[in-house]
Amino acid sequence: MLVNTSYNEKKINEAITELVGKPFGLLDNIKLNGIGSPRLDIIKTSEEIATLLSYDNNRNFCNIELRPKGIIIRFRSLLETFSLVIPFYKLVIFKPGNSFTFHMDHHAISIDAPPKNKSVNAFMEKLNQFKAENSPTYIDDL
Repeated sequence: MLVNTSYNEKKINEAITELVGKPFGLLDNIKLNGIGSPRLDIIKTSEEIATLLSYDNNRNFCNIELRPKGIIIRFRSLLETFSLVIPFYKLVIFKPGNSFTFHMDHHAISIDAPPKNKSVNAFMEKLNQFKAENSPTYIDDL
């Protein structure tokens, strides 16, 4: 689900919470050693996201937030903040070369992850492990 989250709209917040769960509390954040990624360079996107990012000439960055049942990838275009909300059962991660690509349905975002950038690669390991532990194993678990 790709949504504009610049404004605090109750319907959008409820839809996000239903899809990927409530944000982690402070204690859970400490136990997980952080739930947010460092600043990530966007190198390629699907058509709809590319259209949003093309409105300004700034470098394109995003960050990822872990939630109990999925992730939220946030990026900015002009003065608006957009969120790509991906539950774990729809999340597909590829690692072509020195990048990671996140897919959900017809949306995709590729980020740069050079081997010398240890913070990005450490976060991606944490994300893959968290996804493996928290993904539903049966259709009834959804």
